[in-house]
Amino acid sequence: MKAQLQSFMHFLAVERGLTRNTLEAYERDLTQYLDFLLQQGIARPQDVGKPAVLQYLSMLRKQGKANASISRAIVSIRAFHQFLHRERITEADPTFHLESPKQERRLPKAMSVEDAERLLAAPSAKDPAGLRDKAMLEVLYATGMRVSELISLDTGDLNTGMGFVRCFGKGAKERIVPLGRHAIETVNLYVEHARHKLMKQGRAEQALFLNHLGTRLTRQGFWKIIKKHASAAGITASVTPHTLRHSFATHLLENGADLRAVQEMLGHADISTTQIYTHVTKLRMKEIYDRTHPRAKMES
Repeated sequence: MKAQLQSFMHFLAVERGLTRNTLEAYERDLTQYLDFLLQQGIARPQDVGKPAVLQYLSMLRKQGKANASISRAIVSIRAFHQFLHRERITEADPTFHLESPKQERRLPKAMSVEDAERLLAAPSAKDPAGLRDKAMLEVLYATGMRVSELISLDTGDLNTGMGFVRCFGKGAKERIVPLGRHAIETVNLYVEHARHKLMKQGRAEQALFLNHLGTRLTRQGFWKIIKKHASAAGITASVTPHTLRHSFATHLLENGADLRAVQEMLGHADISTTQIYTHVTKLRMKEIYDRTHPRAKMES
């Protein structure tokens, strides 16, 4: 079934225009699924029945996989079998009426404004790498970009004169996001005084943020950078690249931003995805009230 998998991956890349990270997730899930089928003696897509699919999902549960991981596997498997059925490779779809496990909706973890300020102040602007790190953190917090969008930025995507940046989100959808004053100033400093020092001589590179090799910074590289500066800032809570995205949305809504505007800036297709941040702001409001109001707590 490897040939059918490659055809399906080509369909996702060309017809659906999915991002590289999403494609890798699909291929990883389906490779594990097909390996399981082969172990069961099932080598042709026509021979896959619903019992085999359920047996695979049962195995994932026994392995202790989270509901979110199982749901993602179901999405990949269902899409694959729907593709096979649509292409008339199989006569039936064994995933028809297959239900996904219910998932608990986790509230995103946002930093306090004070912790965000400490993180942004952590990189030193005295050397090219430090100035680059400072610019990246400022842009991430100013725009709420995903880390994949941040590292994909080219120099031509910036318009600091007009105060915005262009990025490409899921499905290669373009959006324009405003840049704040601090982000504009820091990015301009990086471009003028540091970027050319990171670039190798004689090499033309369009990427905005460069690593020590003079090439585009990777997700893994940025992950290490944010962990290093969070530690230097004395922030004990876990900080990931997505933490700044959550903090961006939460802090905007806490200060009265319009939900639709935040949805647009985050690049969410559905406003219900953005609405989860309103729950975060309500929880934080309750915490502040309990901590500060003289009559918030009953005396013992």
